[in-house]
Amino acid sequence: MRPGAAASRDGGTSRSVGTARAVGEERALTSVAAGDTYEGDTYEGDTYEGDTYEGDVFEGDSYAREEPVEVPRLWHVTLSVSGGEAPLKEVRRGLEQLAHDHPFLLTSRYANDHAEIRYWEEARDLHDAAAVALRLWGEHRQTAQLPPWEIVGLEVIDRETYHHRVAEGYGPLPATPVGVHPF
Repeated sequence: MRPGAAASRDGGTSRSVGTARAVGEERALTSVAAGDTYEGDTYEGDTYEGDTYEGDVFEGDSYAREEPVEVPRLWHVTLSVSGGEAPLKEVRRGLEQLAHDHPFLLTSRYANDHAEIRYWEEARDLHDAAAVALRLWGEHRQTAQLPPWEIVGLEVIDRETYHHRVAEGYGPLPATPVGVHPF
């Protein structure tokens, strides 16, 4: 490929601005002091007369780098809590209220001193899903009248990993039956 030309999908060359240069003619480059106009790879005020690169967008007489769009993903969350003994009826009632308050709750299993909650969380990345999961018990403890237990375990896996584990016969069992059940 010759200098100053970008390969196109059909194997030829393409120019985004459309100005023709004679064979062997070099293009003029303009330098920009870092910090003056450097904001997100935008070349403001100058026309870049050259080839475009993957991810650049021509806006008026400048180029701007497209930021990748982060799409929320589904994460399977298993939250384990434990603490001092509590009456089973109160634990069940609290978990049922939590399921009502948090509609994505799939299933809860409980005993008088521990519980496990499984649900799907929609989040940008694992960090966001884990942060929401770590707040779930504490934020709903008063409204759902949950026992004063602490979080003792957390697993957050993406949807693909969850389905792969289930298909292979290991990992968390499918969340059926949905609802609140004793261990």
